[in-house]
Amino acid sequence: MTVKKKKKAIVIGTGIAGLAAAARLAIKGYEVNSYEANSYPGGKLTQIELDGFRFDAGPSLFTMPFLVDEIFELAGEDPKKHFNYQRLDPICKYFYEDGTRLDAHADPQAFAEELEEKIGEPKENVLKYLAKSREIYEITTPVFLKSSLHKIGTYLKWHTIKSVFQLGKIHTNISMSDFNTKHFEKEKSVQFFNRFSTYNGSDAYQAPATLMVIPHLEFHQGAYFPNGGIYSISKSLFNFGKQLGVKYQFDTPVQKIIVKNKQVKGVELPDGSFDEADVVVSNMDVYGTFKKLLPNEKHPEKVLNQEKSCSGVILYLGIKKTFPELDLHNIFFSKDSEEEFNTIFKKNQVYHDPTTYLNISAKLEKSDAPEGCENWFILINAPHNIGQDWDTMIREARKNIVAKLSRILNEDIEQLIVTEDYLDPRRIKSRTSSH
Repeated sequence: MTVKKKKKAIVIGTGIAGLAAAARLAIKGYEVNSYEANSYPGGKLTQIELDGFRFDAGPSLFTMPFLVDEIFELAGEDPKKHFNYQRLDPICKYFYEDGTRLDAHADPQAFAEELEEKIGEPKENVLKYLAKSREIYEITTPVFLKSSLHKIGTYLKWHTIKSVFQLGKIHTNISMSDFNTKHFEKEKSVQFFNRFSTYNGSDAYQAPATLMVIPHLEFHQGAYFPNGGIYSISKSLFNFGKQLGVKYQFDTPVQKIIVKNKQVKGVELPDGSFDEADVVVSNMDVYGTFKKLLPNEKHPEKVLNQEKSCSGVILYLGIKKTFPELDLHNIFFSKDSEEEFNTIFKKNQVYHDPTTYLNISAKLEKSDAPEGCENWFILINAPHNIGQDWDTMIREARKNIVAKLSRILNEDIEQLIVTEDYLDPRRIKSRTSSH
């Protein structure tokens, strides 16, 4: 009797997509080898520890948890045996310079009433906007999130044809900011909803209003916090991959994807050896995949040369105090958001009064900070790296951020910092190969 040989797959990189791909391929019956240049899994979705404080290193807002659950379910497993989370309400607290404070409630009706009470925006405007956000999501999701645009079959499906006939409803011909300005009565509402463009690194004054789809994920599908912090997503999928038989090799940067007769055959490893496979999946940034791993193949130049999204600067601060007025997610707005966007996207500089995002996982995961302390993950939007003087910009940004938080919270934050680190576009690129 002939024993059928298992197909083999190689996954390059253990970022969240690489971990998910490795697990899915193993579930499909592939023998999977996963190679990672770093000494740890997770890519951007990893963690750092500083003097008794734990920080999720990168992503911090979690929506669509069912996509993580699905991976365990595909293997016939109960997700709750591997991964658990709780729904947030409020989702985020917002602070304006004039003292206005908002709670973004998970329930759209409660949120609309909050905006009407605190800033005078008619709740009907908010509810209509969120309804439009849902409509855009329902039009675009079958095509852009659940299909492969490079496959001809996608364009022959009914949901694609249906979406094409509804393109006028997704507002591609007006900027997000212009749409928001026409829709809302209050400047604070416009600033609130313009911020969502930065979720994918876009400028609200240039990007299409189609991006108003983003609030739908929070206000209709919900925002969540994984038990153990965001890193538990990577950790649970990594452990599950090992359970499924995935072989992870760290400190092993793939040197090249080997192609013969227009077919991928495997990869070249650091010692010059060749690992053959039926399937190779690259979790590297598309730019690095082609420039480093496929240098001799035809490159999609239009894709590789397209305009870059903004990046970010992150401060990790250990704070020797707790702040009851703060929550897991907090936003401190700039006084002039239009000039902030202009400075980032047109001047390629960090704005002197940046909109500041503050995440404190210790609010829900007490062990992330020593007793009586908080772990402050602070993110501001920044331009992508074109060789700016980052050392000076980071030094100035830190000073401005600490001053801004001290002013709004009426506390000398500098005196409360007991440990710190930072992440900037240069470090992001060197650690995760993000172009």
